[in-house]
Amino acid sequence: MKETYDIMESIGRLMGLRYKSHPWHGVDIGAPEKDMITCFIEVVPTDTIKYEVDKSSGYLRIDRPQKYSNVVPAPYGFIPQTYCGDKVGQYSSKMSGKKDIDGDGDPLDIIVLTEKDVPHGDIIANVIPIGGFRMIDGNEADDKIISVLKGDVMYGNIKDISELPGLVVTRLKHYFLTYKDMPGLDKDCEITQVYGLEEARKVIEYSRLDYKKKFERLSMELQNY
Repeated sequence: MKETYDIMESIGRLMGLRYKSHPWHGVDIGAPEKDMITCFIEVVPTDTIKYEVDKSSGYLRIDRPQKYSNVVPAPYGFIPQTYCGDKVGQYSSKMSGKKDIDGDGDPLDIIVLTEKDVPHGDIIANVIPIGGFRMIDGNEADDKIISVLKGDVMYGNIKDISELPGLVVTRLKHYFLTYKDMPGLDKDCEITQVYGLEEARKVIEYSRLDYKKKFERLSMELQNY
């Protein structure tokens, strides 16, 4: 019996070396109940091209060149094993007062405040959520969770978005309200509320429930792996 276990353990280690975990489905979310989560960084402020994870393969793919001066103000990505579906949409609709809001069908977005320069994306980081923006794009909930890098000298002790300097919040809002702008096209995007840690916890939890519903079979297979 022990010999069989040792063989299986060895096979598991070899597979871990050979195959990269899918950043959306194969990376553990961390401990949201302790306000400690793992996020996957797709793009950083020095990037001149916007990258997004390819949902099928898990590799970063080029979304579009950054054609204009607006660049992401901090490392930006998503929270693994989350999905913005019915519950996220319903909560956004309830809190914003807008009817018939759907989730945008993507993992939950997150931006990470840190004093350090992160040189590239395609990495994971341990972060602490402090709040978020209730953003609605068309009729879809597109929440942005605001977090701080664990142990960061400048931001690491901040517990709630209310503790951030107003100019930092304004800069983040400006980016999210303009990063999809294209000359000649009307934008239908707004931030209806800035919320603190308590609501951020709810949005994260609803996105986890939406993920479990959407990928229930996959979640069971990952747990049994």
